[in-house]
Amino acid sequence: MKFFMITNCSELAKFSIDSGVDRIFVDTEILGKDLRQGHLNTVISRHTLDDVSRLRSSVPEGRLLVRINPIHDESEKEIDRAIEAGADILMLPMFRSAGEVRFFTTAVGGRARCNLLVETVAAVADLKACVEVPGVDEVHIGLNDLHLELGLHFMFEPLASGLVDGMAAILRASGVPFGIGGIARVGEGLLPAELLLAEHVRLGSTAAILSRTFHRQATSVIEIKEQMDFSLELFKLREAFLQSSLCNPEELQAAHRDVQRNVRLIADSIKARKAQ
Repeated sequence: MKFFMITNCSELAKFSIDSGVDRIFVDTEILGKDLRQGHLNTVISRHTLDDVSRLRSSVPEGRLLVRINPIHDESEKEIDRAIEAGADILMLPMFRSAGEVRFFTTAVGGRARCNLLVETVAAVADLKACVEVPGVDEVHIGLNDLHLELGLHFMFEPLASGLVDGMAAILRASGVPFGIGGIARVGEGLLPAELLLAEHVRLGSTAAILSRTFHRQATSVIEIKEQMDFSLELFKLREAFLQSSLCNPEELQAAHRDVQRNVRLIADSIKARKAQ
């Protein structure tokens, strides 16, 4: 199981890698994000490609992921700049068709790994064609924007409804490795991390992003150390994933039913608050 840490701080990036994080995630996506998420309690990163250059020496080769903007008029130039800055993996957000994916992989031209962030209804519908595009190396299922576009109340509703099951089946059949959403600490979160990690095992997912809840939005090593034992919390996640990987199919289905019940309760609560 790979865990990604979002940061543009060189010191925190090195600390995270030394503590067991698998990838550093620099998030330069900004186009359309304020419109989609500006009204929500979400963190919109203000990272830049200059941050990628600064972090390059702090991150081992092959472990620096950069989320670029959705396809736009200057995408080819942006992709070139990201690769020149040192990106090992480029993540394409908010795409809606195999044509956009083909444009992306062609522009990358094998110079970096290509990760598709599936977070639109159209991308879900066209997923099989998208992952068949030459040059697609991996996929991440983004639950936040996907649940917003679906008009749902809680980001894990697509996981409980079976929508992610269908996507995972396509991805497993394609042989393309994939991850799902974010993860908080063991024993914490609206949905406990243990339950979510069981879902990763059940579905065949091998990656998750450390959520802002995991590190309490810390932006420096000092902040991290003041409020958590980072290495220990990562170890707990890996242990929980390992324990779930030892479960039989019936046990994983039981955990899935727990997820469905919890998601339904949380979604109903959010809906009721909005109606007040």
